[in-house]
Amino acid sequence: MYLVGAGPGDPGLLTVRGAQVLAAADVVVYDRLSVATLLDLAPPGAELVNVGKAPGTAVMDQELINRLLVDRGRRGEQVVRLKGGDPFVFARGGEEAQALLDAGIDFEVVPGISSAVAVPAYAGIPVTLRHSSTSFTVLTGHEDPDKGIDGELDWEAAARLGGTLVILMGAARMEAIAARLVAGGLDPDTPAAAVRWGTRPEQRTVRATLATLANHDLQPPSTIVVGKVAAMDLAWFETRPLFGRKVVVTRPRRQAASLVGRLRAAGAEPIEVPVIEIVDPVDGGAALAGALADVSGYDWVVVTSANGAERLLDGLHDGRDLGGVRVAAIGPGTAAALAVGNIRADLVPERFVAEGLLDDFPAPRPNDRGRVLLVRAAVARDVLPEGLRQAGWTVDVVEAYRTVATEPSERQRERVGTADAVTFTSSSTVERFVAAFGIDGVPDLVASIGPVTSATARSLGLEVTVEAAEHTTAGLVDALVDHVRVSP
Repeated sequence: MYLVGAGPGDPGLLTVRGAQVLAAADVVVYDRLSVATLLDLAPPGAELVNVGKAPGTAVMDQELINRLLVDRGRRGEQVVRLKGGDPFVFARGGEEAQALLDAGIDFEVVPGISSAVAVPAYAGIPVTLRHSSTSFTVLTGHEDPDKGIDGELDWEAAARLGGTLVILMGAARMEAIAARLVAGGLDPDTPAAAVRWGTRPEQRTVRATLATLANHDLQPPSTIVVGKVAAMDLAWFETRPLFGRKVVVTRPRRQAASLVGRLRAAGAEPIEVPVIEIVDPVDGGAALAGALADVSGYDWVVVTSANGAERLLDGLHDGRDLGGVRVAAIGPGTAAALAVGNIRADLVPERFVAEGLLDDFPAPRPNDRGRVLLVRAAVARDVLPEGLRQAGWTVDVVEAYRTVATEPSERQRERVGTADAVTFTSSSTVERFVAAFGIDGVPDLVASIGPVTSATARSLGLEVTVEAAEHTTAGLVDALVDHVRVSP
């Protein structure tokens, strides 16, 4: 049993240990503050149990949550209890740990980054500042209801502590809290800020004073900062160019990391919906293996994608198999995949499409055998093999892999319905996405990696809003950023 702090929301703030145990989970018991993308780190077959609480409502009360954890722990399953922030900072993790201890169930606590420090940082508010705020105090604005309306917290004493006050779960009671802090001696004009959904693309920051903060529409979950530091605005997170945008990534999950990382760095919330999966060709790779057994008989090996490059490397003993054979790769991503196997492409066209390769590909030389091995997907355009044959080459085409459709989950369908944009990195991602969601289910902003993908999208009735000038994932994100800056 693992009690794991999920951090305040940004999935990048999950600890390495937290990611490790999530990746091996049989069951994930999660609450409302756990960002949805963290659940994707669990194995595909893991059971996901939502026990989230919202103000005034609860899917499951704390006693039932404790019983659930004990019951699952006794079954011998690897259970991850995923809690927002840190499990031992106003998160009732101590109660859950006690229930497990009383039941004789082994558990491990995996600390998380608390919203008390992370959320102000993402809002550009340092909780301490030399010469003005040399301490900070973390308080809860949501005490045990059994303690009455005033609770046991001495807010008047907190007002006399000096430094910064960080108040968690206090949005609903901010007017009463402010009144007690003023009664304790704090100046009503003391700077104050409320940060809702901190560290997430939905983050919104309200800056005011202690006397006026409650006049704003404060909604949970909010982290409230009171003190001189709350007047500071060292903005960095909310100023990112794609901040607040939800962008669907349709690539296969194992290939999506680069695009997801770039989108997140630009401030977007990536929604991973892999609509295709890469699998072996129908013949199990026999044609490719046969061609590679005689690869020295070719002048060139042409690889059209990173997937093809990986399959090519899998079929070689090592780079010596290609001794005397030149290699061409369409695009830097394909060339980078080859470089993993210490194979440097002799030719990467300036335009990362089949037509670009044909423009740059040399004619057969007098001493050449005149043979090209083309390694590609099972279904692909005939532009490249036909163009090479017209240039005088004998071309053998081998299928290195196939793309097959995957069925989006109900949760993925719900998230696509909230998206602002969708990215397509190949014709197959367009075709599978439209098949799965229909034209009406496609977000308004469609971003394509290049002209071939765009042509497929238009043929299916989509309007392509953005097309990458450089046909790479980096170029795709750059194009999205440029579009948003012109049309915010």
